[in-house]
Amino acid sequence: MLLIEPVVLENAHVRLEPLEMGHAAELAGAREGLEYAWYTVVPASVPDEIARRLAQRDAGVMNPFAVVSGGHAVGMTTFCNIDQPNRHVEIGYTWLSPAVQRTAVNTAAKLLLLAHAFEACDAIAVEFRTHWHNRQSRAAIERLGAKQDGVLRNQRIGADGTVRDTVVYSILPHEWPTVRHGLEARLARG
Repeated sequence: MLLIEPVVLENAHVRLEPLEMGHAAELAGAREGLEYAWYTVVPASVPDEIARRLAQRDAGVMNPFAVVSGGHAVGMTTFCNIDQPNRHVEIGYTWLSPAVQRTAVNTAAKLLLLAHAFEACDAIAVEFRTHWHNRQSRAAIERLGAKQDGVLRNQRIGADGTVRDTVVYSILPHEWPTVRHGLEARLARG
């Protein structure tokens, strides 16, 4: 299976479904309360962001998902920077409504994405990237079991002109079984 193929991934906590314009209204409401998060990208216009992600999908470099919990779209995530010939992918461009942060939703979604990448798509590496100052995201990535590869200093200039240092993490196939057990244990504990 290819990383770019549309697929629905689901477990008891969350459903990841191919992102479509029909998710826009719920996602617009879900992003309320994230205005303070200057260190991450939360779309000002959800329809424009969906259109951007779908264009990336059509270009073969992104597979975008709506994160659905309790029957409602509560965020977005993607397989991005897809390098299919090298079976390498990044999980990113994720944002979740404050209502589901620090719940099982993120852990369950990452379990689904990682299982799909390693088990269905035979990935040789799954990468995560985040802003140096996004301590919440860094802690969440580390709780997943990803290892820090390094920091790309002055890697990107933000829309507001600030320069971003990007922290890069990854999980490799031989690490996946242990990471999987850890994620499943966290979900079982509630």
